[in-house]
Amino acid sequence: MTERVFSADEKALCEVIAFTEQELEKAECPMKAVMQITVAIEEVFINVAHYAYQDDKGEVKFSIAFDDKEKRIIFCMKDSGIPFNPLEKPDPDVTLSAEERKIGGLGIYMMKKTMDEVSYAYEKGENILTMIKKI
Repeated sequence: MTERVFSADEKALCEVIAFTEQELEKAECPMKAVMQITVAIEEVFINVAHYAYQDDKGEVKFSIAFDDKEKRIIFCMKDSGIPFNPLEKPDPDVTLSAEERKIGGLGIYMMKKTMDEVSYAYEKGENILTMIKKI
């Protein structure tokens, strides 16, 4: 497992994506999966950057682990911001046009659809979002 800590600031997004892509390259991850994973990571990270700490500055612990036996990659983001389970947010009605749809929720929906497994826990004052992608 490889872990890094990033500032929970949207300015750190490029670093988060570069770290993710670097680790996926080591695993020889297929390009389609790389694209899906980076979109999911971006959506989750931006949500944390915008909402987790309100006016305070905080950090995001981000880890990536490879399970060669099961051929999957496990991503984990932890923050000590406001407790928030993104999996409880209702999915947007994607049958509606963009103009008719309520703002928000599309990024979380995309993350849930592109990852094979997603789980959330709040433990010891931390939001823990785990995402798994089979490759």
